[in-house]
Parts: sequence; structure tokens; C-alpha cells
Amino acid sequence: MIPIKVENIHKNYGEIKALKGVGFQVNEGEIFGLIGPDGAGKTTLMRMIVSLLFPDEGNILFMDRDVVSNNAFVRSHVGYMPQRFSLYQDLSVEENLLFFGDLFNVPKEKQHQRLERLYNFSRLGPFKKRFAGALSGGMKQKLALSCMLMHEPEIMILDEPTFGVDPVSRLEFWNILGTLRDQGITQVISTPYMDEAARCDRIALIYAGNILALDAPDKIIADFPYNIYKIASEVPHILFNNLKSVMEEKDIQLFADGVHVIDRNKMGINEMRNFLKAYLKDDEEPAQSNANLENIFLDLMHEQKEQV
Repeated sequence: MIPIKVENIHKNYGEIKALKGVGFQVNEGEIFGLIGPDGAGKTTLMRMIVSLLFPDEGNILFMDRDVVSNNAFVRSHVGYMPQRFSLYQDLSVEENLLFFGDLFNVPKEKQHQRLERLYNFSRLGPFKKRFAGALSGGMKQKLALSCMLMHEPEIMILDEPTFGVDPVSRLEFWNILGTLRDQGITQVISTPYMDEAARCDRIALIYAGNILALDAPDKIIADFPYNIYKIASEVPHILFNNLKSVMEEKDIQLFADGVHVIDRNKMGINEMRNFLKAYLKDDEEPAQSNANLENIFLDLMHEQKEQV
């Protein structure tokens, strides 16, 4: 069985082309990441996988069944956590979980068994009588995930589940997702965060409705053919503007702590230092750096913009 297969999906909103022939397959028991900025098409795609939207062209198979003609089956076997999961703020943690158990027709005798398991892995047990509205952002996301798991879905679809959550809670949340993967639950997760992308088994880098790269994160990085040189700077925006006068903009990337230069012409570090010397301050010097997913995504985005 193939958990999810997306074939040549197109979706338009009036004149806006949200998805332009997207296709991929999600393997059983993996965490598959949809990585991209706002407006890339991630949410549209996820809503189609769970049969809340239908494609204009193409097909989506969920557990080998077409999502359009089998939407009741899809909804009974999927756990879907949208960006704004609707917890009942004036209900306790326990009451929210029991409500979603009833919503998914989980027998009463099984609900309480599952409560204990969910409390254990989410660490929400000590807070089970607390109102959802009084929880921290990270705890609310854990509760939303637990509600989604009350009917024990085989496949989970999570749309930016850690957006706005503090770094410690994000790490705890991803540890939980790792545990679920170890239990064989297939997961599709969207995120704009590259550190989260690196935790996925495979990722699709998506921008403006197109998939720019699709593979394991380490493989995408290993296949990048150019060296990256990092120039640390206290005023990176000024350095960036200076370098634009002598380099193509696609070869320089602005970061909070400096500028990254792509050595597309394979000059090497010494030649690059000599080439840029006149445009750098005394304390600014190129240093070899390993390419990361953010470097690669920015490069692919720039290439995509040039083709439009």
C-alpha cells in the first residue's frame, strides 16, 4: 500500500495558479515535509489530501483510494491538524480529548484507555483538568495533536504545527513526532523552518506552486554542486548592497549575521578573497562554509523567479 500518491495536481483560484502540476509519493512510516514560505501552495495541497478541497486537474490517492470519490474513507483514516486547530478553550484538556473521541465515534471503553497513553507521551497528564484556554502555546499544540490521535489514524497531516511555538516546545513536539514515526505512523508535515525540514525523512521544497527539489535533506545538500563562502558582518545589508555592484544577485544571499556567496564559477577561496578584497572591510573575510537547506532553497527560488 502507498499511503499517499499525488499525481500532476493543478489548482487555481481565479487567475492565481496555486499548484502547477505537483507530484510526489509518501512512503509508509516516514515523515515527509512540505517546505516553503507562505503562499507556496502547502496548505492548498494538504487540504486536497484530506479531501477538503478538490483538484482542478490530476489525482490524489490516499491508501490506494481516490480522495474525490472516497472522502468518507479518507476522513476516517486520517488525522488532520490545520494551522488553527479548533480547541474548545472553556473545556479542560480531558474534556477536549473526550469530545474528539466522541466526534470520531471511538467507543467509550477505548476512550479512557487512549487518554492514558496520550497523557504519557504528551506529558499533559498533570494538566488534564486545566482549561485549554489557560495552556501555553506549546501545550495547546500538544493537546491538538493528542485530539487528532484519539481515533488512532494511520496517516497524519499537520499544517505548520509549530508555528508561533517557542524553541523548547518545538523540540518537544518534534520528539513526539519521532516517537509516532517509530510506531509506524506516516506523517506529512508542512513547515517554513529549515531546522525542522532537516528532521524529516524526505522533503519537497515548494515555491509558487512548483516543487523545486524532492529527496532526503542530506541528499539535497550533498547534490548541491557549488562551494559556499560566508562573510560575517555587523552590517550585512550594506555588505550585500556593495557586493551587488560586482556580482550577480543570485550568487549572494543576505542573512542576519552576514552574507553567503555562491562560488558558481568555482574560483576557490583564495581567488574569491582577492576578487572581493576591495569591497570588504578589514574585519570582513570570506570563509568556507557548508551549504545548508536554506542556501539551496534560496538558490532554487531565485532560479524559479528567473524562469517566470
